[in-house]
Amino acid sequence: MILFILDLAGTAIFAITGALKAIRHKLDWLGILVLAAITGVGGGVFRDLILGNTPPAAFQNEAYLILSLVAAILIIILFPLLTHDKAAPLRQFIMVGDAIGLGVFTFIGAYKGLEAGLGPVGVLFTGAVTSCGGGMIRDMLVKEIPALLKKDFYATASIMGSLLFLGLNKLGLPTWLVPFTVVFFTTSLRLFAMKMALSLPIPHSGKNKS
Repeated sequence: MILFILDLAGTAIFAITGALKAIRHKLDWLGILVLAAITGVGGGVFRDLILGNTPPAAFQNEAYLILSLVAAILIIILFPLLTHDKAAPLRQFIMVGDAIGLGVFTFIGAYKGLEAGLGPVGVLFTGAVTSCGGGMIRDMLVKEIPALLKKDFYATASIMGSLLFLGLNKLGLPTWLVPFTVVFFTTSLRLFAMKMALSLPIPHSGKNKS
């Protein structure tokens, strides 16, 4: 039950980030709703299609889609307030919530991959797809290179969280302890990377610039 509540919370936060990006790209109300919904449930839908779980969970339980749309509507209404200087704490809250959503979706994706009988690489993939897939689709729809491919230590945190999930399962820890450990680790790693502006290295040409 707690994991389901966290799942819904993560969906709402991801939907909010999608709505905010849509507004920054000057999309209309329908565009904002679409981008919010895709960001909120896109990763889970992609994962379920890969695993052959159809219809995807987001369509079996429409609470996910409804919550994404409600979050988008709230952003449309409250956006003028979010641009105010006093809204800085709220913006920080959204960023922290996004990190928590990353942790929650990483665990859920890795768990469902393992449950489906996938090997370690498959589990890492389903963990990353669930947590990052919606954001990738969102960025591509607004003609951006997905942020997780070039900065922010985002997908890397998810992959490392999925690795931890695999390790904890091998150790045979209590069932209730694994999700909280994975979510806490992935969220903390993401927040630390944001604070320290960490990113993976980018290859550079060895030629000297004239």
